[in-house]
Amino acid sequence: MIRQLIRLRRRQVLIDVNTQKDFMLANGSACTRNHRRILANIRRIMAWARSKNVPVISTCEVYPNNNGFSVFDYCVDGTEGQKKIHYTLLSNRISFPAETNTDLPRDIMRQYRQIILHKRCVDPFEEPRIERLLSEVQASEFILIGASAEGAVQATALGLIQRGKKVSIVTDAVGLYNKRDAKMAFRKMRAKGAKLIETRNLAGVSHLRRVGVCKCPRCQGHAAKVEVES
Repeated sequence: MIRQLIRLRRRQVLIDVNTQKDFMLANGSACTRNHRRILANIRRIMAWARSKNVPVISTCEVYPNNNGFSVFDYCVDGTEGQKKIHYTLLSNRISFPAETNTDLPRDIMRQYRQIILHKRCVDPFEEPRIERLLSEVQASEFILIGASAEGAVQATALGLIQRGKKVSIVTDAVGLYNKRDAKMAFRKMRAKGAKLIETRNLAGVSHLRRVGVCKCPRCQGHAAKVEVES
């Protein structure tokens, strides 16, 4: 058991859900419709986590290649789109593949600032290792960012709440595909006990104009010029 060794005195743990290139970049295979807005906020929240020494647990979808015949067209193992956005990575980190075992170092939360866990599904609690870690980590608040509101973020939030955890969702740092479905997902998470907050409530206000990773015109701060020329 790792329960006693990862009972954190820290007040918060950041849960970083699927901040991968396929979900976050305009040329990604499954890019969220609000990627420009959330990238700037995700970047700010990651900076806040670094400055406040907040531990980060990251989950990433990774699907098998099967010699070029993957069932999925996004986050395929070995592709560029499967990789995380560079500013969602901390230097002191450890990564685990998607496996059926639940093995974890006894003092993992003390040794590493970031734990990256791969999964072959949307719901992280379907992966034994992730289920064990998220169930046994003790903290006063779990803060969620990433993608998507209708999918993995909702599944992660509801799973944590079912396990007696206090959950906060940073709504303007969460990707979505359908506004109506996302709105319903946020309502459901709030009804189950999650707190809905914005980036400014957590990390203050940022004047960052560029997200620093996506090459589309809007993310590069050229939206006004493009509109004029068109």
